[in-house]
Amino acid sequence: MESLKLYMLLLGCTTPGRHTEQHDVFFGIAHKVSDLIPAMKAFWPEAGDKLHVDAWREVTSVGNYQITVVSRDEAVDNPEQLYFLNLGGYKPGEMEEYHYKMLSVSKDIGAAIREAKETAFYKHNTFSTETSPAATSHVDDKYGVDVDDIIPVKDILPEPVRTQYQLKITPAATPVPEDEVYLGYFQLHKL
Repeated sequence: MESLKLYMLLLGCTTPGRHTEQHDVFFGIAHKVSDLIPAMKAFWPEAGDKLHVDAWREVTSVGNYQITVVSRDEAVDNPEQLYFLNLGGYKPGEMEEYHYKMLSVSKDIGAAIREAKETAFYKHNTFSTETSPAATSHVDDKYGVDVDDIIPVKDILPEPVRTQYQLKITPAATPVPEDEVYLGYFQLHKL
């Protein structure tokens, strides 16, 4: 039997009453990505049959750490947390807020934010003009820094998953390759 894996998916749909496609990020634990379809539908019920996946990845490595799914009963000592960050930024003259989604293994939120501020996205989507003095890449104000959202992944897994499983974060002895990201328009029945 295949081992359980942590998945990160970018879900999309155009919900009734909206003019543009909306997106959200979903994390789930399963043997294969298609096993997550019922959980995705429960996560975004307003999407109905318009729900699809625009990108997904198995989360097995982040930075120099390996991420594995283990039983809630297993003793795990993670001095670091796996954080999901959603950076927002702007480009001059474009009516759009661009986003960059990233994962970080860090000891705390401050360290994760410092890592985010080193990304090319953060550096290239920040500017200030007379008409747009606050067009900097940003992080939610509640942390007093510049990033839209930063959340420990363990806190946003579906409730039934959190009661059964946990994430084990292990420093890698050698550099680990980045996880492959699958991009495109994936209808749920074709996952």
